[in-house]
Amino acid sequence: MLRSRSRAPRGSRLVLAVLSLLVLLPGCLAFLPVFANATERPTAPTARRTPADENPLANRPWGVYSGNAEMAWAPYAGATGPERDQLARIALAPKAKWFGDWIPDAEIGTKVQEYIASSLASTGNDPETLVQMTIFRMQPWEHAACSRLPTAAESASYQTWIDRFVAAVGQTHVAIMMQPDGPFALCAPRKSTAYSEQLAIAVAKLESLPNASVYLEAGAADWHRMKPAPAVQLLVDAGVAQARGFVLNVTHYDSTKRQIRYGAKVVAELEKLGITGKRFVVDTASNGRAFTGEKWRKAGKPGGRFDNAAACTSPAQASCVTLGIPPTWRTDDPRWGLPAARRQEAAQLVDAFVWAGRPWLRNATAPFDRARALAMVATSPYAAVPFG
Repeated sequence: MLRSRSRAPRGSRLVLAVLSLLVLLPGCLAFLPVFANATERPTAPTARRTPADENPLANRPWGVYSGNAEMAWAPYAGATGPERDQLARIALAPKAKWFGDWIPDAEIGTKVQEYIASSLASTGNDPETLVQMTIFRMQPWEHAACSRLPTAAESASYQTWIDRFVAAVGQTHVAIMMQPDGPFALCAPRKSTAYSEQLAIAVAKLESLPNASVYLEAGAADWHRMKPAPAVQLLVDAGVAQARGFVLNVTHYDSTKRQIRYGAKVVAELEKLGITGKRFVVDTASNGRAFTGEKWRKAGKPGGRFDNAAACTSPAQASCVTLGIPPTWRTDDPRWGLPAARRQEAAQLVDAFVWAGRPWLRNATAPFDRARALAMVATSPYAAVPFG
């Protein structure tokens, strides 16, 4: 489903027992920090990858950024009592912060370094820490990309920005979700591949780093009506052969089980083209009560814009926005309630469930919507999942 997305702006000891709405994030975190004041930082024990592990995101700590560049952080840091505990469910989750054209070329290197430093600090500067990031730098993009191609100056600026981003990442272990709303590359005028060519160059540069895993955004199962061909086309054009794989559902609310089935189809089609060994990640930030774009339209578009579809108001409500499976690399865990066939596909093909989407922001861009965030925490079917 084509969607518009406006630019984002530029952006002591434990004192309380954890309330029922705030639980350990399973799989990816072996900790649950609750801060006595806003200056404290999340901390986690170290973890190491097993030598035979083929998943670069697994068996390592996932860093948590603590700073105002993440719009969920300040509301959490300034909250008190039960509300603070509820907002921690979002603020303390390892997420993939968005970096885009609102960050000038001259500043992107510094911004990336600051973000990485904060994320590493959450694990005691363990060098094995995974830092998650989302790149949303293409210009023009979304509906504007359907009417004109990037100018020479825009293309040059894009590559300069990417070069500085790459230099700032260096040897950090990173998972990079590349260009949300990826299918807009397919609507370029005159069937141009200009956007995909730019992405392919960027992917090659990022994947040249020793510890970078790049996942190109391929849309969602409902965006493509479960047909793999459009996703395969945009992925091939954008250089998926050089990437770790792709990401699904960043800007949609479709179910995790449908993304797994759809992603498996895309992998199979890529293999037919000789592009083998690809894996994918699924965004689960928004789909605790999953629904498709078509179902949302038929229901009268509750919430107005699709970016800001109505949040759940009760745990029993269906087809509304609430937090999904917490970020984790344990994608085949029985706790997620996936059918056996999907669990098997997840174990083989899905590197992680990630939170790159930002449903706690108004229109998924800005500002932070406190009431919406609290509603999603209170209604998430995963809010009571114990650590394990």
